[in-house]
Amino acid sequence: MKGLMERISVDPHVCHGQPCIKGTRIMVYLVLELLEAGLEQDKIIREYYPQLEREDIEACLHYAAGLIRDAEYVPFERSA
Repeated sequence: MKGLMERISVDPHVCHGQPCIKGTRIMVYLVLELLEAGLEQDKIIREYYPQLEREDIEACLHYAAGLIRDAEYVPFERSA
């Protein structure tokens, strides 16, 4: 999985510091939104980002999972 993280870049001078696929200006969240919309990886590559590889999309998922896994959560009460 370490190789996947090498595909993600965070640079304050590129896309305002948003995580991107290395060597591109394709932000991780854009790929995640396409996956959320139900698009398959091959369609994302074919119709939206032909410069990507399947490993780049997997890296986006791995990056997002790591953020959730490593985050600290504080429970809150919902008001009725």
